Amino acid sequence: MKTIRNITRRKFIHKVAVGAAGISVTTLLEPVKALAKATGAGTASRPNYMPMRALGQTGRKVCLFSLGGQGLLEIPGHTDEAVAIINRAIDLGVNYCDTAHYYGHGCSEQYYGEALQGRRKDVYLATKSGDRTYDGAMRELDESLKRLKTDHLDCWQMHNVRTQQDVDKIFADNGALKAFQKARDEKITRFIGITGHRDPFILKQAIEKFPFDTILMALNAAEKNLPRVAHEFPFSENLLPTAVEKKMGIIAMKVPALGKIFQPGGITTMDQAMGYVLTLPVSTLIIGIKTIPELEENIRVAKNFKPLPPEEMARLEALTRPYYADATFFKRQKGY
Repeated sequence: MKTIRNITRRKFIHKVAVGAAGISVTTLLEPVKALAKATGAGTASRPNYMPMRALGQTGRKVCLFSLGGQGLLEIPGHTDEAVAIINRAIDLGVNYCDTAHYYGHGCSEQYYGEALQGRRKDVYLATKSGDRTYDGAMRELDESLKRLKTDHLDCWQMHNVRTQQDVDKIFADNGALKAFQKARDEKITRFIGITGHRDPFILKQAIEKFPFDTILMALNAAEKNLPRVAHEFPFSENLLPTAVEKKMGIIAMKVPALGKIFQPGGITTMDQAMGYVLTLPVSTLIIGIKTIPELEENIRVAKNFKPLPPEEMARLEALTRPYYADATFFKRQKGY
């Protein structure tokens, strides 16, 4: 497959608009009830229609908007509010829930554990481990399952793979990859994913070494303005095409960049921020939520999404040029 830099922007966006992530427009707009048919989940709690796309080759379909495990969900001491957000999201059709062992020192997983009692079958549940060793990853998996109050995950992901050292440790004889494979073999997780928001080339190396099922990467309109130096290269040009070629489930994050994508004279609405990313060949995007009105607004945007034409994509990129560094802060962020 040709990389994005080797084809014209117009041809690339046209291909996305016609068949994002290989999905026809007809399939893209099919209702949430199709998921129930595919997974056996009931439709009583999914009365709304939200566009869905295939999650790579997992056999699952996910709504365009998915619930992240950050925002309020990573702040301790907010059980009632967090559980209300999770339940409201599922009621409105959200069927992909993301969290991590690290988020809120465990409270994010605990909130999901409380909310998903009796609703586990309604969602594709993904969490992450940041430990790079076999023993450490297995320990984190055990802790995550207890917090989530479940005996299995839909996807277990390697959290924020940033450096060559990370890759070397993961693929070592006593590395985390062996723990992930063991968990899959024992059906503790169905799929294995990888995540990162710093260096597209490090993630590209990893997915070329092992057939991960899904990838969670940073994508937003400001990213295309990054200078082509060190790890500053954009994910959309240097990782996304490879993930598409491998038919992976592609999940976008950092879409509003903790609100930094919104600036006077720049991008000002979630319609613009989400619309830009959803026009790319992604399966879904995840956003951390602080309030139920914020959740409902994002779902409204997803329900009304139409692929943006090339001219609008270019315009949104240009709008973010004066402040692209702030809106891509995650490229320089240390830690997880």
